[in-house]
Amino acid sequence: MSFQPLLASANDSEVLMVLFGGGIVVAVVAIITEAVRKIAQTKSREETRREIAAYVAEGTISPDDAAKLLAAGGSIKEQLANKLKDKLNA
Repeated sequence: MSFQPLLASANDSEVLMVLFGGGIVVAVVAIITEAVRKIAQTKSREETRREIAAYVAEGTISPDDAAKLLAAGGSIKEQLANKLKDKLNA
């Protein structure tokens, strides 16, 4: 019994279709995975914001401390915008 590779019996167009199809599948899986990751990240951020707001409402932390906590968790773009705003207001 001889072993014949699977792709040896296929012609070039079939091989290209399999490779192209595989590439599309990998791309779709990557896009879906990234979307799920961003959704989970946003959900977690909003949950944290609600918890901080609850702490402020019950008086456990001051509004200034809450603002600092929220600013610390923001993106670099948000942090730079806040620092620029503070410099302009000073």
